Amino acid sequence: MTKYSIILMSGEMDSFLSELQTLGLVDVTRKQKPFDKESGDKFVQIEHYNKLCRALKNYADPEGKTPAAALASAEEVLCCTEGKIEELKELEASLKNCQTLAKRAAAWGEFNSSDLDRLDKLGLIPRFYHIKSKKFDESLLADFPCEIIARDDDSVYLIALQTKGEDFDFPFAECDFPDKSAGEYEAEAKALEQKIEQTRQELSALAACTPMLEAEQQKLAGELDLYFASTSAKKEAEEVLSVIEGFAPTEDDDKVKAFLDEAPVVYLAGKAKVEDNPPIKLRNNKFTKMFEVLTGMYGMPDYNEFDPTPILGPFFLLFFAMCMGDAGYGLLLIIIGILLGRSKMGMSKLGPLVTTLGVATLVIGFFLGTFFGISLYDAAWFPEPLKRFIFHGKIMGYDTQMVLALGIGVFHIILAMIIKGIVYTQAYGFKHAVSTWGWVLLIIGAIVIAALSFLKVMPSEVTKWAVIVVGVISALGIFVFNTPGRNPLLNVGAGLWDTYNKVTGILGDVLSYIRLYALGLAGGMLGGAFNDLGMMAFNGLSSVPGANYLALFLILAIGHALNLAMSCLGAFVHPLRLTFVEYFKNSGYEGKGKLYKPLTVKK
Repeated sequence: MTKYSIILMSGEMDSFLSELQTLGLVDVTRKQKPFDKESGDKFVQIEHYNKLCRALKNYADPEGKTPAAALASAEEVLCCTEGKIEELKELEASLKNCQTLAKRAAAWGEFNSSDLDRLDKLGLIPRFYHIKSKKFDESLLADFPCEIIARDDDSVYLIALQTKGEDFDFPFAECDFPDKSAGEYEAEAKALEQKIEQTRQELSALAACTPMLEAEQQKLAGELDLYFASTSAKKEAEEVLSVIEGFAPTEDDDKVKAFLDEAPVVYLAGKAKVEDNPPIKLRNNKFTKMFEVLTGMYGMPDYNEFDPTPILGPFFLLFFAMCMGDAGYGLLLIIIGILLGRSKMGMSKLGPLVTTLGVATLVIGFFLGTFFGISLYDAAWFPEPLKRFIFHGKIMGYDTQMVLALGIGVFHIILAMIIKGIVYTQAYGFKHAVSTWGWVLLIIGAIVIAALSFLKVMPSEVTKWAVIVVGVISALGIFVFNTPGRNPLLNVGAGLWDTYNKVTGILGDVLSYIRLYALGLAGGMLGGAFNDLGMMAFNGLSSVPGANYLALFLILAIGHALNLAMSCLGAFVHPLRLTFVEYFKNSGYEGKGKLYKPLTVKK
């Protein structure tokens, strides 16, 4: 990265940043919290547009046949949409209330106001009661002038007549009598339904204007980005001059300098240093680039750190495939990835990654010998020559797959320590990385010597001297020269403490890789259990033609779908855990860098 310090007149800040935004190469240093009233208002506007865009998508015509509303600007679409959504809410609330009243009125039967007027002329006052069935006493019919109008499982609807001027001590509280008959309420509800449908059609027309709202939202986002950049400037010379700082990739120096040479500014350009905390732009090939999102989940590398993505990608692929452990599920992931990549969904960019994970799962699943929960090694229909490639049997009394998982863990951790040694050597010099190289030599030396001795390739006398040489050199690096310039006795104490942490830590880290074996085994066993359940249902319903096949299909489809979902979740989380904890801890990766985000025009 190249660091640019740019000095310009404060009054020309906005126009300069607009042109710099068009260039799209310079990452302008922003404040951590640049929000004030102006930026807050713009942010609220952007969120408002975003909210209405999401709301309108619920009313969009999937076939795109509804013509767009004839509105000239995004503000008109905004105002009209707000009004129609509010109107729709009121209509739906009125419809719900009307339907409730219609249901209540239906119990009283059809009537009109003239019926109540005739009773009034006769000197009678009608009283209406809605009584719970369990509280109603039939003796009331004999004690009071009343009549049951309707009855259901829960309630009794009753009308009683009170003579004007006389007391009427009925033992229940009177209920409200509907103002209209059920038929009138139903007619009103039908009219409301028509208005709701009309309003929905109008919203569908407004939904066709969503691109106009999205364009305005992007415009506001660009203005907000510009505002953040302008507020990050340091004001100098009594606010007559402004100084801003930015970073751009070194390969773009010619373009940036040509732009600044034409602009009314004075600038200084120089190679960015670690203490400048420049942004990070990762450079990876097409394959590795798919896994940059995983690196970003932990944190971008510092300016002097090693980009872990080229190592993270292949190992995450291997770990994911081992946790899935089923070639059949690999086929499904390939299909899902292809369909996802061809779709127009927001997650379509993940299609290639899902497809790649599926291919790895298919290959590793074959070597692990599982296909939709079926053991390929035990399957009579699977070709015998291919069975030779399946990891099967035991090594020193342990399952081959478990030993393989631990072996991969040892290799992964040693690789992390080697990378740590290289990075520390480049950043601080070899003398500050002696302890790390001492541990690398000790672990690799111990493994190589033990393997050669076990295979009887190395004579016992040579083995003895190899152990002495590796042990002495490693001990010097770990206990004596671990911190240059410090008292050797303090170095020995620090080395002993480091040894305790390393031994206990590395042992726990290596054992963590057993999850690669355990998750794959669990997924295969669960898939096999669903297969057994399906066959049990198939055999149990063999006397019912067709039902046995339907039961088999449903159990296998639902069971394997659930197993696939759970396996994918575990196969995503646990490899990340192995990378973020075991690998990054031993590689010394901190991930405190910030992503390169140049000031660009929003599209």
